[in-house]
Amino acid sequence: MTIPLSELFGQSQPIIAMAHLPALPGTPRYDAEGGMQALVSWVQRDVEILLNSGVDGILFCNEDDRPYSFDVGYEAVAAMARVVTECKPTDLPFGVDLMWDPRAAMAVAAATGASFIREVITGVYESDMGLWNPDAAELLRYRRMLGAEQVQVYMNITPEFASALGTRTVAERARSAAVSSTPDAILIAGPMAGTEPDLAWVRDAKEAVGEALPVLLNTGARIDNIADFLQVADGAIVGSTFKVDGHTWNPVDAGRVAAFMQTVRKARR
Repeated sequence: MTIPLSELFGQSQPIIAMAHLPALPGTPRYDAEGGMQALVSWVQRDVEILLNSGVDGILFCNEDDRPYSFDVGYEAVAAMARVVTECKPTDLPFGVDLMWDPRAAMAVAAATGASFIREVITGVYESDMGLWNPDAAELLRYRRMLGAEQVQVYMNITPEFASALGTRTVAERARSAAVSSTPDAILIAGPMAGTEPDLAWVRDAKEAVGEALPVLLNTGARIDNIADFLQVADGAIVGSTFKVDGHTWNPVDAGRVAAFMQTVRKARR
C-alpha cells in the first residue's frame, strides 16, 4: 500500500527540493581534475542549505549528465550511489532520478534507502534523445525482483525535452496511467527544466485521478506562481528556482530557498 504524502513527508503538500549532481564520470562534462570528491562536496553544500531552509524532502538527480541517455553505464550507477550515500539526509525522505534510466534509478534507490524515484515510465515520446519508449511493466517487475516495494515510483506523464505521440489529453493519460501503470504519484512538467506547465494540465490530471493519487508540479515552480499551483497540486518538486539567478546548473542560493518556503507556508491549503 502506498504511504500517503502527508505520512511520508510530514506535510500534505510537500516541497521536494532537487539536489542536482554535477556531471558524473564518463559523461562529457565530468570534472576529471576535481574527481568524485569535488562532486560530493558540491552536493553536500547544496543539501545542507536546502535542509536548513525547511524543505520537506530531497531528490538527487544527475542533471548535468548532458546529453542524457536512456541506458546509463555502471560507472553512473556507482557514482550516483556514492553521492547519495554520502549526502542523503538522515531525518527527511529522499529520492533518486537517474536520467533517463528507470532501472538504474531503482537500483540506486534500493541500495541507498531512498523512499521514491522520479522517472518517465509510461507513454511514447519524440524527444531530444530520440524515440522515448519507457516500459512500466519491466520497471515494476524489477522493483519486485529487488524486494524494493517500499520505493515509490513517481511517474512524469508530460516529460521535459519531449512531446507525446498520439492524441490523448493530459487528463486521459493521467487516468490511464493510474489504472494500468500503478504509479504512486503523477507528475506534470513543462517543456524544459525550470519551465512551468500549463496550470490547466495540473488541474485536469488531478480531476482525472481524484483523491486516489497525488499529482505534483514537476518543473517551473517559482515564488510568483507557487501559490496558484498549490491551489491544485498536492505538492511540488523544485529545482531551478532555488539556484543562484534561478539557473538550473548554478549552486543553491539560501536566500531564494528561504523566500520561496515562506511563500509556500502562506499558500498551503
